[in-house]
Amino acid sequence: MNLDLNDLDISNVANWPAAARAIIILFLMAGVIFLGYWFHTKDQLVDLEKLEQKEIDLKVLFERKAKKAANLEAYQEQLAEMRESFGAMLRQLPNKTEVADLLVDVSQTGLASGLEFELFQPQGERPQEFYAELPISIRVIGNYHEFGNFVSGVASLPRIVTLHNVNIASKATQPDDNILVMNLVAKTYRYLEQDERTQEAGTQ
Repeated sequence: MNLDLNDLDISNVANWPAAARAIIILFLMAGVIFLGYWFHTKDQLVDLEKLEQKEIDLKVLFERKAKKAANLEAYQEQLAEMRESFGAMLRQLPNKTEVADLLVDVSQTGLASGLEFELFQPQGERPQEFYAELPISIRVIGNYHEFGNFVSGVASLPRIVTLHNVNIASKATQPDDNILVMNLVAKTYRYLEQDERTQEAGTQ
């Protein structure tokens, strides 16, 4: 059946042929669907996509936390071991009253190794976050064997002492002499008390 649009009366749609009315209804439905999509569904689809991505992110986060929760006991054991190790290290740092004794121990270790001291000069303390560093400039005379005994003896002290900037040179006056001079900086460390850490933080 052929439809002539010129024969259709807009004011009398009810008498239009069924095919014409069906076409108009289809156009109206398409328009309503398009407008509904454009003004309502489109934004919902964008929100849905965001929510789906958020769901994926939350699943990943949940899986991570689930793994951590499953290993919580192991983490707690590691934390306890770290605290114990840290406490043991702190106990190796002398307090204020023990620093003088430690300096004596270092010098006595050198003398016991057969070294002759030309210089043993503690420098000023250098405060760090929770400890203070005390450098000591040292110059001793001896031979390689005595130097080795000294280094070994310092390493075996119950308190932490580290050696830095070691420089060994010959002090021989005759070709067959094995007399050497060793310059170095020994550093010991003192644990800062709470009031000292607070005071130090206030000066920064």
